[in-house]
Amino acid sequence: MDIYIRSKEDMINAIEEYGILPFFSNSIKGFSIEENCDPKVYFDVSPGIWEWKGPVIQETRCAYGKFFEKKACFISKKWFYDFANYRRDGYDFEARVSDGLVNYNDEFLYNIVASKHSILSKTAKAIGGYVKPREKGKDTWEPRKGFDTSITNLQMKGYVLIIDFEYETDKNGNFYGWGISRYSTPEEYYGKKFADKCYKRRPEESYERLLRQLKKINPEASRNDLKKFLG
Repeated sequence: MDIYIRSKEDMINAIEEYGILPFFSNSIKGFSIEENCDPKVYFDVSPGIWEWKGPVIQETRCAYGKFFEKKACFISKKWFYDFANYRRDGYDFEARVSDGLVNYNDEFLYNIVASKHSILSKTAKAIGGYVKPREKGKDTWEPRKGFDTSITNLQMKGYVLIIDFEYETDKNGNFYGWGISRYSTPEEYYGKKFADKCYKRRPEESYERLLRQLKKINPEASRNDLKKFLG
């Protein structure tokens, strides 16, 4: 990859140029922001690549989530249609449920996310009972398990994405801690025309398009390695 990220604008340009850009190192050597950024913006300065994620998503309308190898990745809006079509195998979520292709835990969490325009992870956890209430008298109550597994499954299948990160503030209004993920469905985030664009090709065609794009980005990688990455 011929990129070196020193600024938010560099990150935006790279996403728009390549279409698919993992955040972290992965099975394809050199194919990530982590491996192609100034160490200062990764470790030392704020804002850096961690704080730029939310603004980059909002400014470009790209998709962000755990899409490949259960690791975070940016996908431009143009390429997300093919990604979702391939990973969904042409199914919208309701059709997948009707055919018995969704486990109960994933369906339960999807319905929470889909019931809102968007939802913070901590709110989804509270609604779904994944966290223990603070009220007294709940000591024997056990929280639901599996949030991280289900939210990752839904992202990997192209049914849920992260549309922003929000931060807690102290009494002086200063941000602190890690950004809290805000989730949405692609249908809600991209609007009514998403389905038309997502399903206009056969899933096999979308797969080949993605594979060609990955090869273009990573010409030295073998086809087998790219297929493994694509999943």
